[in-house]
Amino acid sequence: MTTQIQPVLTVADLDCTPDDGNKYELIEGEIYMSRAPGLTHQITLQNFQMALGSYLTNNPIGIVVPGPGVIFDDFNGVIPDIVFFRNERRAEIASGERMNGAPDLVIEIISPGTENERRDRVLKRRLYGRFGVKEYWLVDLAGMTVEVCRLGEEGLELAAVFAGEDEMTSSVLPGFSVRVSDLFRL
Repeated sequence: MTTQIQPVLTVADLDCTPDDGNKYELIEGEIYMSRAPGLTHQITLQNFQMALGSYLTNNPIGIVVPGPGVIFDDFNGVIPDIVFFRNERRAEIASGERMNGAPDLVIEIISPGTENERRDRVLKRRLYGRFGVKEYWLVDLAGMTVEVCRLGEEGLELAAVFAGEDEMTSSVLPGFSVRVSDLFRL
């Protein structure tokens, strides 16, 4: 019996994907494709971006960016929905059009479908923890919750789940607070 070995793809291969409106990501040398996000996803993304932007206007400690390419190494390149990084880390991780290294905060809005959910909850959570993302927010549109995972000894560990009228806070954004229901306002 022979074992068939799957080729491992690299970020250079990712750069060759078609410009067809789909989102291509590379996790552990395997390529993943997602369709363009829907309207609810994008409105929710805008709500998060506006809340973070408002906070950063009054507390200019860093930069929030929607949908940047983030390269961790030759075999891992993803496009998170939103990232935040502190000003003092900009030269370390942001050069040219991509980020090369772990942002301080990554936000993923879970797209419909079991494969998308598995990718965000399992594969990306493991990836972000391995490369040192300090905080990871998983936004569940169906449940209207935000799961906050913080970097611990075993990677990104669930620290809190916020919903409804909860005031959401963050360990990487001192003094940040937002009512969760405002983030899901359509």
